[in-house]
Amino acid sequence: MHKVVIVGRPNVGKSSLFNRLLGRRSAVVADEPGVTRDLKEGVVETEQGRFLLVDTGGLWSGDRWEKKIQEKVDRALEDAELVLFAVDGRSDLTPADYEVAEYLRKKGKPVILVATKVDSPSHEAYLGPLYALGFGDPIPTSSEHKRGLEELLSAIWQRLPVKQMDAEPEVAGIRLAIVGRPNAGKSSLLNAILGEERVIVSEEPGTTRDTIDVEVYRGGNRFVLLDTAGIRKRPESIVEELAIKRSLRAIEEADVVLLVVDPFQVGDRELKLANHAMEKGKPVLLVITKWDLVKKEEAPRVRRALREKLAHLEHLPRVYTSAFTKQNLDRIFQEALRLYQLNHTRVPTAELNRWLGVWTAKVQLPNFKGKPLKILYATQPEVAPPTFVFFVNHPEFVTRAFENYLRNRIGEDLGLKEVPFRLVFRGRREEG
Repeated sequence: MHKVVIVGRPNVGKSSLFNRLLGRRSAVVADEPGVTRDLKEGVVETEQGRFLLVDTGGLWSGDRWEKKIQEKVDRALEDAELVLFAVDGRSDLTPADYEVAEYLRKKGKPVILVATKVDSPSHEAYLGPLYALGFGDPIPTSSEHKRGLEELLSAIWQRLPVKQMDAEPEVAGIRLAIVGRPNAGKSSLLNAILGEERVIVSEEPGTTRDTIDVEVYRGGNRFVLLDTAGIRKRPESIVEELAIKRSLRAIEEADVVLLVVDPFQVGDRELKLANHAMEKGKPVLLVITKWDLVKKEEAPRVRRALREKLAHLEHLPRVYTSAFTKQNLDRIFQEALRLYQLNHTRVPTAELNRWLGVWTAKVQLPNFKGKPLKILYATQPEVAPPTFVFFVNHPEFVTRAFENYLRNRIGEDLGLKEVPFRLVFRGRREEG
């Protein structure tokens, strides 16, 4: 049976949530913190199925039970498939909330952030600070008024695995989608990496018609290579059209996109593929193939020509390779791993806001009819791609020029210029 565990600091409404999801009063509920110390279990019955729900004691309680409670929570999380991180939606975040957030990050379990005690829609406007915990959008709920429970149950079933496995699931590999125009050398590159002719290579474009997944290990890391059909402007058959759609879907499923570039044939197609990948939040590594065909004395000129044709992609890393000589094949994986890690960068809220102070001190903020834009604070709730949320007095005051300024500063100062990242501006009333 699926196992879901409720975790949070004391007195945030964990037991009330537990009771409401069970549909009966099973756990003791009181305003006094620390009422729950032992694990409390119950089976939640829904139309989608059943799951075991576990209520836990409040972490970082600061009392003599703190160590014992954490030991029990540790044990509850060992085989948990999902964690409901409960926070009080009507109170300011406390140091204990941040401690619990860091604790859960180290556990590596899937987490849904649940804002409790949100009794009316008007209270949802004050949930902005919860993004600082780093678990994405909070689901507002009220056990007292039965608000948000259906939405929470729906989110739970979306995050639970389709079926339970008897054995421990294998650690997922880093998925690398190999994309490019027909005959750019994608399949030759894959064969060279594998040391065998795993996929057919032909001068005829469109030989590869479906995405081929191949598992490889490099430097102690597991990768899954997705060799895709060549993408051209006008498919010549329904089969090719479907293959191209699958190739585009492979980009969305990938962790990193390897854009294979033929140095003798490059243009708008590569730009469009790179832009598509980055719009989907995927880092892109330019893999220049057939480099063995470039004469040594011609290499500087060819590099310059590539830079000119791919000027809009100048910020992307690139590797010059050859399937024939196997030049730089290992470097592809080194760069892909680096981009994967970069795309999972998480900037602590305190550090981000220190940088924000530096950035805003160096530029004049937009001003509309005598009223300036004010940035109250910033946080990063998501990774892959890194997403930065800026809480401002008036989102409509943010100009494109100022947004571009922030993009440049984040790219340079936070070292993220090689990966796509997103900026979100949200309104929030000034305090006081």
